[in-house]
Amino acid sequence: MNLFDLSGRAALVTGGNGGIGLGMAKGLAAAGASVAIAGRNATKAKAALAELGPKAVFVEVEIANPESCREMLRQTVERCGRLDILVNNAGVNDRKRPELYSPDEWHAILEPNLSGAFFAAQAAYPAMKKAGGGKIVNIGSMTSIFGVPFAAPYAASKGGLVQLTKALATAWAADNIQVNAILPGWIDTDLTRRGRQQVEGLHERVVARTPAGRWGAPADFAGIAVFLASSASDFITGAAIPVDGGYSSQG
Repeated sequence: MNLFDLSGRAALVTGGNGGIGLGMAKGLAAAGASVAIAGRNATKAKAALAELGPKAVFVEVEIANPESCREMLRQTVERCGRLDILVNNAGVNDRKRPELYSPDEWHAILEPNLSGAFFAAQAAYPAMKKAGGGKIVNIGSMTSIFGVPFAAPYAASKGGLVQLTKALATAWAADNIQVNAILPGWIDTDLTRRGRQQVEGLHERVVARTPAGRWGAPADFAGIAVFLASSASDFITGAAIPVDGGYSSQG
């Protein structure tokens, strides 16, 4: 038996049309899963689908809207036949000092990052329970471990996501649904490239502190996605796993 084989399973990756989400979607597809990627940018999704192969589909969603999340799940089950894996990856950030955020800017980050993951998990629960179990993977951040002066709402949302992961894991364990979080370190994506433009010296500081001596890449998340989505992780739930090249292992 191949513990990492995802043949016959269906996965939904929010924000799966680029960056870490696409890296995970590629890993899930390579392991045999049918993959739906959800987001707002259909043009960007078209390019992602070309990389994912013929079994992949795109579903539009406004992740902070509960009704849109329910429709996302309905379409995924309709097009993929079932739902076994949900990866809550969609998220946004805006870097500035905490005293400079307006209330609207605070909610513009908290709602998609934290509320959106909750709404998507709620929507996925009935399908997973019907299937006899499932896997939910929430994409947190190392900012749930460290304080950062330029991302207060983002850090708050990701810290909340870790606690949400633990709550869902304990609530749904009896339904054979495992819920875990991945905590990415500094990863080379469109989001962090903007960060390097906004925060002077960020690139140099990250490389100097990371034991692996480099920024991470979206492809570094394919393996952990497959592990947490497969039967290899059936007795792991409520965990928050750093994927950061050793960054968080240093005091």
